[in-house]
Amino acid sequence: MSERQGKQENFTQRRAPAFLLTAPASGSGKTAAACALMQAYQDMGLVVRAGKCGPDYIDPMYHKLVLGVESSNLDLFFSEREELIRTFNRHAGDADIVVAEGVMGYYDGMSLDSDQASSYDVARTLGLPVILVLPCRGASLSLAAVVKGMAEFRPDSNIRGILLNRVSAMLYPRLKAMLEKELSSMGLDIPVVGYLPEDEAFRMESRHLGLVTPQEISGMKEQAERAGRILEQTVDLERILEIAGEIPGEKDPDTEERQTSHLFPYTPLRIGIARDEAFCFYYRDNLELLKDLGCDLIPFSPLKDEELPYDLDGLLLGGGYPELHGERLAGNESMLASVKKALAEGMPCIAECGGFMYLHEELLDKENRSYRLVGAVPGRSFPTGRLVRFGYINIQAEDKENPAGWLLPGEIIRGHEFHYWDSTDPGEDCLAVKPDGRRKWKCIHMNESLFAGYPHLYLPSMCGFPRRFVDKCRKWRKGRGK
Repeated sequence: MSERQGKQENFTQRRAPAFLLTAPASGSGKTAAACALMQAYQDMGLVVRAGKCGPDYIDPMYHKLVLGVESSNLDLFFSEREELIRTFNRHAGDADIVVAEGVMGYYDGMSLDSDQASSYDVARTLGLPVILVLPCRGASLSLAAVVKGMAEFRPDSNIRGILLNRVSAMLYPRLKAMLEKELSSMGLDIPVVGYLPEDEAFRMESRHLGLVTPQEISGMKEQAERAGRILEQTVDLERILEIAGEIPGEKDPDTEERQTSHLFPYTPLRIGIARDEAFCFYYRDNLELLKDLGCDLIPFSPLKDEELPYDLDGLLLGGGYPELHGERLAGNESMLASVKKALAEGMPCIAECGGFMYLHEELLDKENRSYRLVGAVPGRSFPTGRLVRFGYINIQAEDKENPAGWLLPGEIIRGHEFHYWDSTDPGEDCLAVKPDGRRKWKCIHMNESLFAGYPHLYLPSMCGFPRRFVDKCRKWRKGRGK
């Protein structure tokens, strides 16, 4: 064996069994199946970790509700391939099984004619075997054609099992036998590993940004536990574990652990982070990076707390649903005054989407009722009745001189937009450009201490940006004599 071959073998040893759960399209039951499988494996006494393809915030909340640990976004627009391998393996840690949930349909990527950054792209990058969730209501033999097309559309599809959705216990044995026979006759050895029956345990409510957040559903944890118990009877959990260990995934070529904040010779910065029903959209990788840069994240609630936590050095106002809580946010006048005062004094702040809306002078809800909010951003946010500026974007400073110093000339930070509300003043200090370059628009209110707008940012895509935020926070602390 050559030295090069030896290195390649080492590179493809995965640390934990894992699989990706996908489907032909959105709305096929991936999240319900993923959460139920996680719960079932936890009930078996296994250490489970979760992942979610794409930029989604809400599905990882369901994963966390089941597991009690953070889920990791697996996104090939935000991350380069080797970085995705590193973050995935770091997240998998000493898990017994990793359940990764796909996004949209298996091959749906960044554009209509591309599989780039799709669930398929993630699966082949990480070397994950794939379980296909197949909705069965109103179909029978046609399901075999769907599976054949899904499995053979790309030669390295890695589809290794089928999980039937919305199937009765009476029909399942016949449907399983038919599918496996038909697929075998076409040269495809893909087993049917179980089914999800028609049951309330697998139903999840949705709204304009996708699923309703799990905190809003009474008894959601109990529902997940019931779903897990059902799958113990309807799914071959041991067979899925075997599939998860069959295909070696990518090993992190750099096995050294990332440096942590404990190595920083500074007192940790205190960064306030808005966390409640109105503000709950944060990428785990963003928060971990800030911790590694020497930040303690101090949660507070714009809905319930009277004022900002004591002695903060900076603010994070994430996305969420402020439009659903306008009355309570506006009624908490002491918190509004506390935030406005901190920003006026120059406290560094990153505000994204819902957090950006919170900083406006006025918010209109879907009934066009008006609420006065912080007032640090001029104008109002208002409902449009449609999805506005949807999808991945590259963000760069519009002003070449860029005196605010958040982004230097030529630098790009990656992000995405997904919102049904717009602003009379979305900002014009940065330019958002679609990955294909065909569309662009101005965005972001940016000054020496504030970076606020509708885009959600993925901080590890431009590490200079969070470092400058941290530097601004440290400078702010020093200016106060701390």
